[in-house]
Amino acid sequence: MGLLDVILGRSKPVRPDLDQLFAVPSAALTLQAAAGFAPTGLGSVCFAGVEGGGFARLQEDVRELLDADTERGGIPVEFSRDAYGYTWLLARHPADDSAALVNDLHAVNTLLQDGGFGPHLLCSLIGFRDGEGAGSRSLALVYLYKRGTFYPFAPLPGGAEKRDNQLELQVRGALGDDLRVEKDLSRWFPVWGAPGM
Repeated sequence: MGLLDVILGRSKPVRPDLDQLFAVPSAALTLQAAAGFAPTGLGSVCFAGVEGGGFARLQEDVRELLDADTERGGIPVEFSRDAYGYTWLLARHPADDSAALVNDLHAVNTLLQDGGFGPHLLCSLIGFRDGEGAGSRSLALVYLYKRGTFYPFAPLPGGAEKRDNQLELQVRGALGDDLRVEKDLSRWFPVWGAPGM
């Protein structure tokens, strides 16, 4: 960063650190102890779709890599597109195997980044719940690729697009030592209807 950048208040963008994802399994233990939320075994990666053969081949490589264990009982990944045109990849694992889920999410992010599509990566999320049934609440730990940070997203039960801000702040406090939590609350974007929630 040069002197002119300092004078004009510009800052260097944070380099993505995908290895931050590997801190999620230990953070999941903290989250379960502090707030009663357990992993669901669901996780997803969101990226802006790109037209063209190179991206289509890369998407197929991702599918082949993550579907390699389907013959041994693994669950195939699912691709979907949301109302804003973003592509989501949903991976499923047993709820007690968050390490395998994180490995899959890391592999997807790495393949896209190494394939030259890093600027199209938006976020990854890992789902949690605090129980079963109608009264349970969902929570996601969202990893912002371009910031290298996490934030909690907690939609209120009932389908209305409202957030449980108190729970999000509680989770931020609980996980401050486990994850690099995004300090700028204006970057805690809602991910309504995200696969894996």
